[in-house]
Amino acid sequence: MTRVKKGVNALKSRRNILKQVKGYRFGRGTKERQAQEAIFHAGTYAFAHRKDKKGDMRKLWTVKINAALDPMGHSYSKFMGALKKKGILVDRKILADLAENNPQVFERVVNQAK
Repeated sequence: MTRVKKGVNALKSRRNILKQVKGYRFGRGTKERQAQEAIFHAGTYAFAHRKDKKGDMRKLWTVKINAALDPMGHSYSKFMGALKKKGILVDRKILADLAENNPQVFERVVNQAK
């Protein structure tokens, strides 16, 4: 069996790892083993927080809709219930956008839901 030296491949993988952790603090940005560990953790957090972001956006839409309904004397929960009863299929994302950017159109939707 011939001898295989892995200098080129080891250097390439080390370079790729250290390129990914550029800007990390302390040893995590310079030491290969700590950098590898940092990459694993970063990937885990990125996956989990992508899921969290969806919930955060929904909470934000709720706040925007409720803020727009407040001056009209409506509550968020009763408004959403009225929409369901009337069969108006507009999701929270669109309602929040209407409330923020087109208040007249949002007011018409509210009046239809009554």
